[in-house]
Amino acid sequence: MRTLIYTFIPTALLMLTAFRLIFSVWQWQRVKQAGGLVPVLLGGLRIDLLMIAAIIAPVVLLAPWIGHWPWAVTISAIWFTFAWFLLVLLEVSTPQFIIEYDTRPNRLYVDYLKHPQEVMGMLWKGYKLMLLVAILALTAIVWGGWSLFGTIAADQSMGLWWRPVWMIVAMALCTLAIRGTLAHRPINPSTVAWCGDSMVNTLPLNSLYNVAYAIYSMKNERSAEDVYGGMPTETMQNIVRECANIPAGPDHLPTLHQQTAQKKHARPLNLVLIVQESLGAQYVGALSGAGLTPEFDKLSEQGWHFRQAYATGTRSVRGLEAISAGFPPTLADAVLRLPGSQSQFFTLAQLLKQFNYRSRFIYGGEAHFDNMKSFFLGNGFDELHDLPSFENPAFVGTWGASDEDMFNKLHQLLEQDQEQNQTSLTLAFSVSNHSPWEYPAGRIEAQGDPATVQNTVRYADWAIGDFFRKAQQADYWENTVFLVVADHDSRVGGASLVPIRHFHIPALILGGSVEARQDERIISQIDLPPTLLSLIGISSEHPMIGKDLCLPFAPEHAYGRAMMQYNENYGYLKGDQLLVLAPHHEPEQYQYVAPDSYTPVPIDQQLSQEALAHVLWPAWAYHQRAYSLPHLQTKNTAYSPS
Repeated sequence: MRTLIYTFIPTALLMLTAFRLIFSVWQWQRVKQAGGLVPVLLGGLRIDLLMIAAIIAPVVLLAPWIGHWPWAVTISAIWFTFAWFLLVLLEVSTPQFIIEYDTRPNRLYVDYLKHPQEVMGMLWKGYKLMLLVAILALTAIVWGGWSLFGTIAADQSMGLWWRPVWMIVAMALCTLAIRGTLAHRPINPSTVAWCGDSMVNTLPLNSLYNVAYAIYSMKNERSAEDVYGGMPTETMQNIVRECANIPAGPDHLPTLHQQTAQKKHARPLNLVLIVQESLGAQYVGALSGAGLTPEFDKLSEQGWHFRQAYATGTRSVRGLEAISAGFPPTLADAVLRLPGSQSQFFTLAQLLKQFNYRSRFIYGGEAHFDNMKSFFLGNGFDELHDLPSFENPAFVGTWGASDEDMFNKLHQLLEQDQEQNQTSLTLAFSVSNHSPWEYPAGRIEAQGDPATVQNTVRYADWAIGDFFRKAQQADYWENTVFLVVADHDSRVGGASLVPIRHFHIPALILGGSVEARQDERIISQIDLPPTLLSLIGISSEHPMIGKDLCLPFAPEHAYGRAMMQYNENYGYLKGDQLLVLAPHHEPEQYQYVAPDSYTPVPIDQQLSQEALAHVLWPAWAYHQRAYSLPHLQTKNTAYSPS
């Protein structure tokens, strides 16, 4: 068995590297533009070692004990031949998959396998010759694998004292290879992504790993219909469009519609989205909170301040999907982490690229956390600036560089845009206001124990004020619109089915062209992207169902609405009425009075249907790949058996 292992490792590495080189040469223009071959090969080596370690691990651990038994060697040879078959099959399948879908085999590969009758019927009717060639090729792959691994004889028995040593060393090496790093987060596809071309970002992966990771990620794709109940698709679509006051789009993009900007400028303005970690309304003085944010409170008097803004969830990825893509919450994981949204998924960056914007993501931590790097680079963002790109940061804590370092980077890049006359979109995400509550000394006067959420809120607020004092004096101020918004509150909990007060967050739009106003309407995070497009002067088509808040609400929606996913419960707040959907349970309705008063009331069937439509629609849009732009769907991205 040890000889089998020694044979399999270099053979598999050479084969995968050879295919990767062939694909890179084939796609050389795109690889060259993205930075060349080195990132492809280095990232590929890490992924290949991970995949090979996962394959050989069971054999490695058993080798000292039964590696000299002929039957164990035969079983191991069958296992390695099967693994070889899968590795080669997926690599051989890759060119056609790239031609069809502009990516390596992924979850779509698995989707096809769910419909064997239709797929085989299609192949037999239209591709008989190709099918015959494929069968011969598969036979050759299996024969080749068995020739390599099926003829190796059993090892000599290992000495008793060497067996535990082998196991300990082998287990350590396999674990390191599978994790891919000594850092605290294991490797994933986002780790080896480095450019804005989503197809090129898949070249460091091998195709078996990409399919296996997609299957693993499917655990996050829970069905809202199974949990909350269903409704006819046409009814759902009509309710969602009516509430958003948008016309019907094409069948494959049913919410695609034209939005006309309410503000006109000589040229579109820059857009900066500042997402503040865990800054709930409970801390903000301007929102009747604890008064820990004097800088934000002053700024709230200078811009468009939304006093009743609500987060869509309780995780950063949930807030980021709402703010960067206008996507509503679902029972499943946020789209940043789902396999079907890593490319050709709508974001503001995808849209603004059509208007010659340069888009970037700034984050003080490691951007592969929560798959942010892969999602953003795969969906329109041109640049990514995370911790390794920060030069001489003032402070680095557990989660990364401090807020002031992030804001310094933001200020530097905006000044650079101004000098180059480049219109830009920047998504900047802070990290300091997170346990274990770390921040640079000397910036604030800490009260009590320095390592508390109250003191990190004070520091995060200080950093906001420091940045905007510089921004308001900079040349870019007059031609930039800024959003300051929290991703979610900290420590969300409570006895309520949906604790509304912990979804209440600050949201403020600032800039030289933004008039000061206090807005009392209930809004959701998903309303902010359409509003910002209107403010920067971009008229365009998009699939977002959020409201352009520059327009007055229609009478039937005069008080606004917000949607919130809280664990398995879904809350739909409209005016003072809260409709709660819980798994396999009848809806419940309450009259809600801030900050924490819930009075049960009879179910309003229309409101119940509206809530159900909005919890079902994003899941439907994700699975049907219906949340995109027409030019991104030039290739088939969904399988529909016919």
